[in-house]
Amino acid sequence: MSSPVKTDTEDTVAGPPADGNGSGTSIAGVLMQAMRNNVRQYGMIVALAVIVVLFQIWTGGTLLEPLNVTNLISQNGYILILAIGMMIVIIAGHIDLSVGSLAAFVGAVAAVLMINHHWPWPLALVVSLIIGAASGAWQGFWIAYIGVPAFIVTLAGMLVFRGATQILLQGQSLAPFPDGFTKISSGFLPAVGPNTNYHNLTLLLGLALIVFILFQEFRNRRQQANYDLDVLPFGLFLVKCAAIVATISVFTMLLASYQGFPIVLLILAALLIIFGFVMRNTVIGRHVYALGGNQAAAKLSGVKNKRVTFLIFVNMGLLSALAGLIVAARLNSGTPSAGINFELEAISAAFIGGASASGGVGTVLGAIIGGLVLGVLNNGMSILGVGSDWQQVIKGLVLLAAVGFDVYNKRKVGS
Repeated sequence: MSSPVKTDTEDTVAGPPADGNGSGTSIAGVLMQAMRNNVRQYGMIVALAVIVVLFQIWTGGTLLEPLNVTNLISQNGYILILAIGMMIVIIAGHIDLSVGSLAAFVGAVAAVLMINHHWPWPLALVVSLIIGAASGAWQGFWIAYIGVPAFIVTLAGMLVFRGATQILLQGQSLAPFPDGFTKISSGFLPAVGPNTNYHNLTLLLGLALIVFILFQEFRNRRQQANYDLDVLPFGLFLVKCAAIVATISVFTMLLASYQGFPIVLLILAALLIIFGFVMRNTVIGRHVYALGGNQAAAKLSGVKNKRVTFLIFVNMGLLSALAGLIVAARLNSGTPSAGINFELEAISAAFIGGASASGGVGTVLGAIIGGLVLGVLNNGMSILGVGSDWQQVIKGLVLLAAVGFDVYNKRKVGS
């Protein structure tokens, strides 16, 4: 009989029975056990917090100024979108090298449709997303049904889409886009309500987010208790919830004191909620984890591995198209050089965020955390005047450390 497939979809803590009081176990022991059981997720959250604090001190408070926080979101939104899709691809045991070239190609298509052929931007946006999904389906067909390794297929796709972008734009940039389209990247939610010196709609959204996350935390805790899974002692659980509320409140106030929620942040939040739910709570999500954890066991368990693989790359193509449209809107042009090295940034974000090189492990939230680590490093070093050459060196060492940490933990568990 095949061994069970291990997934990384739930956070549980080994310790006393799920009575909620944690009697018989010291708080320090419970914390250490929680860190060991969730080392990938908690470790990167702590690392992100440390990096933010350090750069906030080193930059004299510039890092967390409202304008810089908004710029940080706008500059890294498309990488975070790609990181979500790449995390799912890596969880399934594959890789996609074509996402940057596909993003550039879709941006070029949108430019040709809107600027040369004067299509309405909403229609051009929908058609561009369909083209991205179709491109992902084409690659997924070769990988899932023909059996060509994803590395080879997506390497070929990287070359094809980059060349197609050059052909489509004839080596020149096309600009400008309609104002409505550019707001996808540079726009903000409208101001409503009385003048409070803050963006009222952003405050309401922040409050709604706090209520939603607290509801999810309490529901997950109750479900784990109902299934006799171990949970954090109630006191530590309240500390965790308080930390979440404080973080969201500070972030919301920063944005509300400037121009409010950027449109790209709303898109990113919607993707995080949707894909987080899909990967945690749906059959297709569990099949993705099973496929990456042990493909042979997954097939014996009834997982339609070809269909799942195909859908994964359709999704990656769709997210690549969305990222390409956001980049084009930010640049206000379709340009042949767009998307260069995006695939490396997305892959780095996924691995830094807890993905395993062997597949079967990772979370959508982890991809966002990994992308934010890279984004804060880029932004903070730029503020400090660190050259791009040293920035590349530092990011490479961070990636190597993250993957090395994963390998070390696997060996430690296996020993």
